[in-house]
Amino acid sequence: MTDTIINLETVNPIEFFGVNNGKLDILKKKFPLLKILSRGTQLKLSGAPEQIDSAKEKINLIVQYLQRNGHMSENYFEQILGGDDAETVDHFVDRNPNDILVFGPNGKTVRARTANQKRLVSVAEKNDIVFAIGPAGTGKTYTAVALAVRALKNKMVKKIILTRPAVEAGESLGFLPGDLKEKIDPYLRPLYDALDDMIPADKLGYYMSTRVIEIAPLAYMRGRTLDNAFIILDEAQNATDLQLKMFLTRIGANAKAIITGDMTQVDLPKNQRSGLEKAVRILRNVDGIAHIELDEEDVVRHRLVKAIIKAYEREKEKEQPEQQQPWKGHKNKPQDESPSNG
Repeated sequence: MTDTIINLETVNPIEFFGVNNGKLDILKKKFPLLKILSRGTQLKLSGAPEQIDSAKEKINLIVQYLQRNGHMSENYFEQILGGDDAETVDHFVDRNPNDILVFGPNGKTVRARTANQKRLVSVAEKNDIVFAIGPAGTGKTYTAVALAVRALKNKMVKKIILTRPAVEAGESLGFLPGDLKEKIDPYLRPLYDALDDMIPADKLGYYMSTRVIEIAPLAYMRGRTLDNAFIILDEAQNATDLQLKMFLTRIGANAKAIITGDMTQVDLPKNQRSGLEKAVRILRNVDGIAHIELDEEDVVRHRLVKAIIKAYEREKEKEQPEQQQPWKGHKNKPQDESPSNG
């Protein structure tokens, strides 16, 4: 048994330990074989040397993050404790500043947070069309929007087009008052939220008014040719086969597209099938089209979201043990990176 004292004088102890010691409790659960006690600005660890060394490494990362940012959510706290790969560590301690995608308002940095999000960035740079499939909270849309904003700021494209099917999520919203924009905005709100994090309000307003950034329902893409644009189709699981084909054939010269979706959250009427599964299946071997799968390990929302996703997946396996998602376990599983068509 070994004892070690860690001084936390360089950070706010409330930020480290959390309100009502919420973060300290997370630390204790991560290292159940250690006895961990807090005393003012000190942390005492008692246990096996190898366990203490592992805990100290994580605690040092947390201290570095707090020294730089001053604040850390419980979700970030837990991610650092669970991030055993080098890519996760790089994100939190800024060892690789090239990972930053966009500098948002007030100096906020927007970056890919997880290994799969970084792979999404990598394949999007090498391919013109990317399918990003995964459950809620895995950063599919947020990372895609950041890539689009970066491309616009770097003058790689002239405009950003963000679209999603206007499908109600399980409940009828009834008649919505207002003009057309006010009627469709509720469906597109998540895209506005992502943009708000990355572009100052006045500049975003200018981009929207001049249609440099356009947000519209998927139906409005019909008949258009989208040149010199970064296009994102969000919530693609709610697009029918014909809608998805229509979208994919809109893509013009010098354009990139990311299609995001979650096949566990299809909100189409029972008599309509999602076109996303078919698109992923028949396009898996096309050069210039890449496929990325994200999972619960990529969740960057509240720490309970990861547990919720796992619980639902376990229940689904019990109900349909023989059913597999079409892009999982297939002998011709799509590659993470497809060759670029230039």
